Amino acid sequence: MERSTVTRTLTILAQDPSVREAENGRMLRAKVQVPFEHLDSGPRGYRVRVTDYDSAQNRLYQTAKVCDYCDRFEDVADDELLSSPAFHAQNVYAIVMRILTRFEAALGRRVSWGFPSHQINVVPHAFAEANAYYSEEDRALMFGYFQGSDDAPVFTCLSHDVVAHETTHAILDGLKDSYTLPSSPDQAGFHEGFADVVALLSVFGLPEIVAALLGGQGKAPTQIDRANLEPNALRRSVLLGLAEQFGREASRGRNDALRRSVDRLPDAKALGTSEFEEAHVRGEIFSAAMLNAFVEVWCARLKGWLPKLDTRVPVDRVAEDGAEAAGQLLTIAIRALDYCPVVDVTFSDYLSALLTADRELVPDDGKYHYRILLRREFARWGILPATSSSLSIGVPASEQGTILEEGGWERPANENCLRYDTVHRDSLHRDRDEVFRLLWENRRTLGLFEGVHTGVLSVRPCVRLGLDGFSLHETVSEYMQVLDLKAGELADLRSDNAPEGIPKPEDMPDETPVRLYGGGVLVFDEFSRLKYHIRTRLDAPARQGRRLKYVWENGLSGQDGRYGVSDHSCPGQRFALMHLQRSGRLAKEEW
Repeated sequence: MERSTVTRTLTILAQDPSVREAENGRMLRAKVQVPFEHLDSGPRGYRVRVTDYDSAQNRLYQTAKVCDYCDRFEDVADDELLSSPAFHAQNVYAIVMRILTRFEAALGRRVSWGFPSHQINVVPHAFAEANAYYSEEDRALMFGYFQGSDDAPVFTCLSHDVVAHETTHAILDGLKDSYTLPSSPDQAGFHEGFADVVALLSVFGLPEIVAALLGGQGKAPTQIDRANLEPNALRRSVLLGLAEQFGREASRGRNDALRRSVDRLPDAKALGTSEFEEAHVRGEIFSAAMLNAFVEVWCARLKGWLPKLDTRVPVDRVAEDGAEAAGQLLTIAIRALDYCPVVDVTFSDYLSALLTADRELVPDDGKYHYRILLRREFARWGILPATSSSLSIGVPASEQGTILEEGGWERPANENCLRYDTVHRDSLHRDRDEVFRLLWENRRTLGLFEGVHTGVLSVRPCVRLGLDGFSLHETVSEYMQVLDLKAGELADLRSDNAPEGIPKPEDMPDETPVRLYGGGVLVFDEFSRLKYHIRTRLDAPARQGRRLKYVWENGLSGQDGRYGVSDHSCPGQRFALMHLQRSGRLAKEEW
């Protein structure tokens, strides 16, 4: 009789090989749960295929065999783990599957990759270089290796941060493929900052690792001083401690970025300065807002039970609260992606999505007021929600009078104004053609720009579970509008929303070919009623003008010379170059 199960347990490195346990000097390990499947050697499963080919040595490592009902590396010595390609393969497989499963649990559905395949290739020893990246062209996550400062080999595939970060890039590309199009510093910074936040918060899902790190490098005390549980103390001891250990050599760039993001003092004018134009530096603002909100939630949870007179408290309980806070915030952060615009996302857009998506599931903001804390942390950097309908979300009633009205990210038109008489409502949950029919019949009501190419990109049914145990059924559908024209024609692109047309960069020649993008996200409830229409107008003068100015000044054109188009001749190199630049190995001008 065949044995069946839901999950399997696999050993991974919880940080990287430099982080050791104090008692025995062993590398800091963790046992993680991943979905059970009957794996081929590799490991190769239904979503992840580990192919261990080393291009530097032209060598294909023997495929790693995986036991269905055991963990072969559970009690293996450190030296064997470091030298074992089979363990390196298991490490990347387990972390990639763990991150993917985390996204799917939060979104309430399967998540597709950003390329036409069910499986992503993962290459643990892809090249001899201090880099790691996601390549859409190769349908792969590539991890390099190099000689460290002590001449010992350093493998990026053994750093939890690096693997989780690159996996998030791949998942985000599957969810929002247009976010790699040339757009704005915010969009590029969002890709990097979001990947860093997922990498860090996912570690906090391992309470035993948090307990060890609370005591320093791999120590696991039974108690901790109460003075070390204040917000500033936690920022420096845990967040900074993690950032310093994340791939100490293998991920020097992320190490510095995480450390700077925690250390940076909030500046409401920072986004308008030239220092924060570069994508990675801008992403630090996003990381800082999210991570500081996490610390505040963690401290709020601790205050609910900390004894007033005790100076030392159980470290396990502290770690569990940290894991709960991180897990809830990570779920909120991932769910927000469904409410983000289809193109040209900004930090303000994401904040609107974050607050709105969470309010749909938890109307009263719960016990620890995640939305209030998130909104305040973003506001410290001058980031307010983009939509007038969500400006008051996460703000106490006593403070709502200070909110300024802004336009941009939109709530939908009145449901009663839409025409459904020619549409089969049930098909809206699964059929792109049916969604397009709804768009076509309501194109003027929904404010679509007419006369341009419009296409429905996806239809994604979701089931989300709230804190009260009840489920929220939604269907999320995305569409995009595309218009190619010459720069001299931008002024003629007039509409009620753009009476003077779209502004072009001052020194852009009239014959320069450009491409404009618009689109929207349609969120339907379980009865096929439209709840939200999150629209990016193709005829938005301010937004399109800012984007064209950015892509023109940075020379972001495609192979055909059209500005605002991604160069798909080598898409796999986009993240590789970004990460090399981040580690300081490329000058800014080269990127």
